[in-house]
Amino acid sequence: MTLQETISSDLKTALKAKDEIVLGTLRLIKAEIQYELTKTGASELTDTAVMQILKINYKRRKDTALEYDKANRPDLSSKELEEAEIIVRYIPKEVSEEEIGKATEEAILELNAAGPQDMGKVMGKVMAKFKGQNIDGSKVSSLVKQALSAR
Repeated sequence: MTLQETISSDLKTALKAKDEIVLGTLRLIKAEIQYELTKTGASELTDTAVMQILKINYKRRKDTALEYDKANRPDLSSKELEEAEIIVRYIPKEVSEEEIGKATEEAILELNAAGPQDMGKVMGKVMAKFKGQNIDGSKVSSLVKQALSAR
């Protein structure tokens, strides 16, 4: 089952259970997915594209909650945090630094990378290995840069 199908299924479940917070959150996510589908003309988005929508919405909720905290509005902040917790259920666990470090070392050895000039090749190899998973590109970049500068 794709991520898009899972969200649709959970939306139906929340509708039957009359769970307003889950229902509202998933409706917003579903609307953004629908917008992307209309924009691209596709019939279904890839899990990577849906995950990107989820990440953006998760970050938006966290940032908004922080702003509400600054404005001394804990009631609105807690609602945003609840929605963020619902969204995070659909985002796979982020790839750890250890896994990225191991993949970086493997890529460096495989490509016989000599230094910072090979950063693009190594980055491409590492990112390809974790395609479709939740990985932070800036974290990969810093770890690759660190490993290559040590050579």
